[in-house]
Amino acid sequence: MECYIISAESFIIPLLSTLLAAFWIMVPAYVPNPVAALCGGGTPIDFHKNYADGRRIFGDGKTYRGLMCGVLAGIAAGALQIWLAGAYGWTFLPQQTAVSIIILAFGALLGDMGKSFIKRRLGKDRGESWPIADQYDLVAGAFVLILVFDPAWLFATITLPILIVILILTPLLHRAVNIIGFLCGIKKEPW
Repeated sequence: MECYIISAESFIIPLLSTLLAAFWIMVPAYVPNPVAALCGGGTPIDFHKNYADGRRIFGDGKTYRGLMCGVLAGIAAGALQIWLAGAYGWTFLPQQTAVSIIILAFGALLGDMGKSFIKRRLGKDRGESWPIADQYDLVAGAFVLILVFDPAWLFATITLPILIVILILTPLLHRAVNIIGFLCGIKKEPW
């Protein structure tokens, strides 16, 4: 009879490595939403227009300035990742590409806009909590776009363990960032 002993090192190191990889992959998607909230305002993307149901298409919270600042911040964060990985030889981290960072940044905010569109159709007000959708809209938008425009990168980079960590990490980071935004007066609600 063989006895298998699992050492802390054989468990913790791979777990930390997967956690770091998941976070690293998602940085260009995590950055745009808080930056859009911080820099938002101005002309709404829907130009104050209503959909066929009489409700706003997206609402006042989705503006051109927020979209542009958020996407550019996500791209800048991704460009910094590419530079850091190249300058310091960080081959142990998943490799971002120019295409992946653009798609992740834009997809995150596109997912947020899609969620807002659906929220308006359901009669939910701006800022009203919508559990699960509020946490995963950026992941859904980013992954759908990357699946359409760069599926080779997606399947080469995001393994099942990394996907699981992304699905666990995202709502935790989302909640933390929203609480910070609320405490700083950037957000009206802490969710």
